[in-house]
Amino acid sequence: MFIVKYKKIFLALSVILMIVSIVFIFTFGLKLGIDFKGGALLELDFVGDRPEADSVQNSLNSLGINQALIQPTGGDGYLGYLIKTRDLTEEEHQKILAFWSKAGKYNATEKSYTSIGPSVGSELARKAILSMIFVIIAIILFITYAFRKVSKPVPSWKYGIITIITLLHDIIIPTGIFALVSHYTGAEVDTLFVLALLTILGLSVHDKIVVFDRIRENLRDEEQKDFAETVGKSTKETIVRSINITLTIIGVLVPLYFFGPETTKNFAFILTIGLFFGIYSSLFFASPMLVWIKEWQDRK
Repeated sequence: MFIVKYKKIFLALSVILMIVSIVFIFTFGLKLGIDFKGGALLELDFVGDRPEADSVQNSLNSLGINQALIQPTGGDGYLGYLIKTRDLTEEEHQKILAFWSKAGKYNATEKSYTSIGPSVGSELARKAILSMIFVIIAIILFITYAFRKVSKPVPSWKYGIITIITLLHDIIIPTGIFALVSHYTGAEVDTLFVLALLTILGLSVHDKIVVFDRIRENLRDEEQKDFAETVGKSTKETIVRSINITLTIIGVLVPLYFFGPETTKNFAFILTIGLFFGIYSSLFFASPMLVWIKEWQDRK
């Protein structure tokens, strides 16, 4: 009953976190990566020592390639750079490779190269937005169907509304944190970022269904008990399971962030934050909101 007893505190905390995250998003914005705006991604490995980032930027400027994002990479005995630029012609691509393969003490090799045109980037952005909308609609329909036989004391469609609100909570907060981090590190939104948000939605809705399903079963078995007491008991019965599953996944993501390739760091970072707030919302936001709605209905 601890969660239900202090429901106003947990609800207020979630609302504050969402508002702060929205402020971060609109203040700092989200930098679109080459997946959505088009451009080139070149990863160079240097044998032995590597040049300073300023030297790499100066070399690009001399070739007429300005405003590049240069990120250091390293591990397993090599040092390199991940270079993100505007869309490059093949001639410009080869000039970069030729420059650093003949730059005296530095010997560069190309590890990977990706080029995406602006039209392809716009198409990916459109599909990403449609994917998010489709997933949210599918979740609403599924929740409404799954809880169609739960009509008292809270109608089934309100379970769906609560789920959507909490899912928005689960993706707004990580996005806001990412906007803040991106402002200082230059991290960009790519398709893996969208994939992380979709994964958060899927895992979070699973947790919420587990909690709601336990509430539904207890409502059926304990019709005479107070609704808030039933919700508190149901949440208590699922809390250990939900936390253990989430910690197991986070236990895989943390090593991926620290020891995985540079291209998957943002994915692991966003997914870890999203799962943390996802489990929080399932236990400390969704359940208190259900009780709050019941109390609001009684006052009408």
